[in-house]
Parts: sequence; C-alpha cells; structure tokens
Amino acid sequence: MARKKEYNEEEVVQKAMNLFWRNGYETTSMQMLEKEMGINKFSIYSSFGSKHGLFLESLKKYKTKVNAIFEEFKNSNNGIEDIKDFFYNSINICKIDGNQKGCLITNTYYEFSEKEDQIINEQMNSFMKNLKQLFIEKLKMDLTKDEETVIKQANYLVLAKHGLAAASRVNNKKEIEDYIEMTFKNL
Repeated sequence: MARKKEYNEEEVVQKAMNLFWRNGYETTSMQMLEKEMGINKFSIYSSFGSKHGLFLESLKKYKTKVNAIFEEFKNSNNGIEDIKDFFYNSINICKIDGNQKGCLITNTYYEFSEKEDQIINEQMNSFMKNLKQLFIEKLKMDLTKDEETVIKQANYLVLAKHGLAAASRVNNKKEIEDYIEMTFKNL
C-alpha cells in the first residue's frame, strides 16, 4: 500500500524553484533541497525521480509564474512599445515578494549552454525561439522596416533581454531603467 504524501507537492516545487533560481542547478545540492523543501531525499526521488526531474518541474512552475506577462505581450498590438513594456514587466516580476533576481530561464540558458542535456536545451531553445518570434511579430508592425532590419533588431532584442536578466541580478533600479531606455533608443 502506497504511503500518503505528507506535503503539498505544489508548495515544495515552489520552494525548490526558488532555490534553483537563487543558486542554479549545479550549485544546488540534494541536502539544500531537503532543507529548503522540508522533505527527505526519499520523498524527492519518489515524487520527482531525481534532482533533474525536480528541476524540470521547477522550470514548469516558473513558466506558469511568468505566463501572465507573456500572454499580455502576445496579445498586445503596439509594436516596439509592447516590447519595451515586456522588458519592464519582466524585471518587475522580480520585485514580487518571494521572487529572486534575474530570470530563471535565462540563468538556466547560461548554465546549460555548454552541457549536453537534451531535455533542458530543447526547452531553453524553444523558449528563446518563441521569444524571438514574438519580437519579430511586434517589430513587423512597423511597416517601414524591411525583413533584414526586423531580424537584426529581433536578434539585438534577444541579446538585450539576456543582458537585462543578468543586470537585474546586480544593478540598481535606475541603472536598469537607463538600460531599457537606451536599448529602445537604438531601435
């Protein structure tokens, strides 16, 4: 007979997500996860299969957390202004109590870029491809831009978004705002 779980899976995934968000995948040990989540290794392995399985669940949780700003971005129709709003919204999510600095997706993208983890890399590449496609759609709203300019600016914005995520971990609010404003002056 299976034992009844003594914990709320959604709550422990939230705690694990925050720990991975703060420390990254490699630096987060099973002991740290046990302490943060308040459950033992057996329960972690039983529910998630492995640290990697728990990390995948944490990424899903994070995507759910940021889904609202992506939906707002997808459904907007003001072109470059929408992209700028998205940049501001993506850093404002870090100000919500309990959230960490930076972006878990971008942090993971950096951490796994040199690793041969097909599952994580597919998720990260899919996320970045979708983000670039959204940038392209918004940039194309300006009918004066040719296809080559749109692609170059979309590439620029993807890199700027990575830079913003990294900067939001260490820079102050004024520096971040200046970064965003200067990014959009260049478009």
